[in-house]
Amino acid sequence: MDWGSIGSQTVSALIGWEVVAYCLAAMGLNIHFGYTGLLNFGQAGFMAVGAYGVAMGISTFDMNLWMALLFAIAWTVVLALLLGIPTLRLRADYLAIVTIAAGEILRLFFRSASLSEWTGGSDGLQGSPVFSTQFKNLNPYTGGLNFGPLHLGAHTLWVVTVGWTLVFLGILLTWALMRSPWGRVIKGIREDEDAVRSLGKDVFSYKMQSLILGGLFGAAAGMVIALANSSANPDNFAPQYTFFAYTVLLLGGAARVFGPLVGAIIFWGSLVFLDGVLKGAVVAGHIPDSVMSSNQVGQVRFMLVGLVLMLLMIYRPQGIFGDKKELQLDAR
Repeated sequence: MDWGSIGSQTVSALIGWEVVAYCLAAMGLNIHFGYTGLLNFGQAGFMAVGAYGVAMGISTFDMNLWMALLFAIAWTVVLALLLGIPTLRLRADYLAIVTIAAGEILRLFFRSASLSEWTGGSDGLQGSPVFSTQFKNLNPYTGGLNFGPLHLGAHTLWVVTVGWTLVFLGILLTWALMRSPWGRVIKGIREDEDAVRSLGKDVFSYKMQSLILGGLFGAAAGMVIALANSSANPDNFAPQYTFFAYTVLLLGGAARVFGPLVGAIIFWGSLVFLDGVLKGAVVAGHIPDSVMSSNQVGQVRFMLVGLVLMLLMIYRPQGIFGDKKELQLDAR
């Protein structure tokens, strides 16, 4: 097996845009679930709105890049309001049901053939010259990065530069908010919202603010995906991506500022490494075709990562850096 190639792919993946996207999505869930106790199972919906907000803004409505970003942010806030107003005064499981349904409704909406003139239908909005050019024109890099095992093209390098800047700004924002009075209130809501309400705080308002903020992190993840691929495809925002983001959050530890970052690196790095090892083993004949073919590697790697996650939840349910007390939600 070509261990050098496997190592190079894995190292490059550790700083790739996929890690950035999963990290941003998990940071949003950290605000929702980790700090506020909101069970949002539709983060993929916020990601879709962010991606399609940028893509449709540029390709469909002829906006410039900056207007398209504002367009995506505005629709993310609208989505959070539509989800939160009827559910945040109710039990936590109502929000979970509504968000997972809303995420799938949005995916099917963007996939609809009758709306293909605006959304591209099942093919999505694929690489419109305007869509790809506006972001690429801002690229300050004239060449890619080739340093040791790291190999990134010029466009990918520009995407990850912007993406990691967003990640570290998000980490700083989360750290500052959680040390502020606002952060103490939402953590109090997670523990016992009746006690917070008895102190005169508007619990509904704080929950709504948390839902909007976490949704904006999810939208940022969708924007990174769209800009990295120069396209927005509805199948990139299927429900499982919400649960991948939860996996990232639980790996790193809920209610920890750096939990999503560590979890995203471990999650995606493990998938890329296992993909390379398993494909190399199949090609080299170490794994016979009767046991696994190269077409089955993608599924098997998720099975192995899932097994590791199961063991983690059994022996360390709080994640790598988490605290068991942070998972005790007031979900009445």
